[in-house]
Amino acid sequence: MVYLAKDEALASAFPAGTTVEKRTVFLTDGQVGQLKGLGVELESKMFTYYRGLRGSELVGYAVIDSHTVRTLPEAFMAVLRPDGVIDRVVMLAFYEPAEYAPREGWLTQFKGRKAGEGFRVGRDVHGITGATLTANAIAVGLRKITALYGLVMRSDSGGTP
Repeated sequence: MVYLAKDEALASAFPAGTTVEKRTVFLTDGQVGQLKGLGVELESKMFTYYRGLRGSELVGYAVIDSHTVRTLPEAFMAVLRPDGVIDRVVMLAFYEPAEYAPREGWLTQFKGRKAGEGFRVGRDVHGITGATLTANAIAVGLRKITALYGLVMRSDSGGTP
């Protein structure tokens, strides 16, 4: 089930009047190694994120993560404040059975988290009864996004990172 299209999601990520810029970077082997050292595995060296700007002021970032949960895909968007702290997580699509989908209330537990904080289901974040694979997939995606913030987005001050 698709909840929000990419354009709708990005429009909802930032306040009205914000310009959204798409950024794509190609990670170096060294950066990939740094991420592996943090326990983050990547499917690709290409990383795309979106910056929200109001004039020259950075409002924040949005990152869309798509992956397979068990056998079918899900996609969510993480919205980060300029300092890399998670502002919110929004489900965009979920194709596994509906009973395994995360509820909006469950997603709110990630607000205020940042890189370096634990994302382990059952220890650092609550699980989803009967949907452990879903909870783990989102937690892994958020660990990756926050690590990439520290590696790529944090240094993005207007020019190409």
